[in-house]
Amino acid sequence: MHTTPSPPGAGRTDESTLRIGALVPLTRPGWVEAGRHLLAGLDLAVREVNDAGGIGGRPLELVVRDTAADPQGAAAAVDELASLGVAALAGEYHSVVARAAAARANAVGLPFLCSSAVLDALTEEPTEWVARLAPAQSHGWRIYADFLLQAGHRRIAVAAESSVYWASGARILLDYLAPRGGTVIELDLRALAPAAVADELARTRATALLLLAGYPEPAVSVVRSVRRDQRLAEVMIGAPAGQPEFAQWAALLGDDGAAIPFLRYLPERLSPLGARVEAALRARLAEAPSFVAFEGYDTIAVLADALRSAGPDRARTAESWPRVDVEGTRGQIRFSRAPGISVRQWAWAPIQVADRDPAEPDRFRVLHTG
Repeated sequence: MHTTPSPPGAGRTDESTLRIGALVPLTRPGWVEAGRHLLAGLDLAVREVNDAGGIGGRPLELVVRDTAADPQGAAAAVDELASLGVAALAGEYHSVVARAAAARANAVGLPFLCSSAVLDALTEEPTEWVARLAPAQSHGWRIYADFLLQAGHRRIAVAAESSVYWASGARILLDYLAPRGGTVIELDLRALAPAAVADELARTRATALLLLAGYPEPAVSVVRSVRRDQRLAEVMIGAPAGQPEFAQWAALLGDDGAAIPFLRYLPERLSPLGARVEAALRARLAEAPSFVAFEGYDTIAVLADALRSAGPDRARTAESWPRVDVEGTRGQIRFSRAPGISVRQWAWAPIQVADRDPAEPDRFRVLHTG
């Protein structure tokens, strides 16, 4: 079983093996920590399926490709994995990369269960080949906007880099907050250095700053600049995309990384299955598993169920999405056609707004649920 990328051109394995292609960011500029957690969840679930006898006696094998947050590289990996005979495709964290992979999977007729990307428009047109576990961005970010309003924030600055994902997030926030009395002030991180972001916050009198920015940079530098500016002592920093979830955030920022609310996709209390998987992932990762690790595990749980009924037939696997009814680590997983979403969607994974406790930055506080 490959837990590192297979060499290009690797030959086919024995026909008794069912192969699943896995797209994971494992090197920069990809979000490597997210990729490591995603792969840990995928790999743990594959091992458990195989320990229980595989799929009709056939073992699963992960064939992993590092996307490195590169959309073109991901599309090429889809072509390669399809040629290697994988039964289905799993994974990916970055939304823009997942969108490229989904388009290619749709084009070549390869079922793709997207683990973690949230961009609403994962494909340009409705498709039967792609399904998704993570909540759509419009759903999760509206819950985050509700949290901001309930916390009393009406003047909200958005420090954004240039990408389809960040632009989509900024538009969701603006469209939701404006009719409810909120003002969104857009700050362009292509033009503003971290110190200039602090000056703009002071000038505009925003009470909250949302980081729609790459990690670790420029997000970490912006946090440091704002935290160390006495004029901004009362400004809340938020990171809806989830950067503070990972241990590296706390390692880089220390106390400055606490009290920064973010979205994560976990229930208030794990089920017995979720608790068992949490313990296994913690042992594997040597740290607390993020929601991304649970997404990886649930991806394989769903694909294993689909493959039990469809076998290696790709079209039958894609046709099985509407019949999926699987106990996941975070709830019962079923797919449907959600309004405005072009792929089969789990509607919805549980959503929390959480932060790191200033008194104990390794501990998370749940601030809001949706």
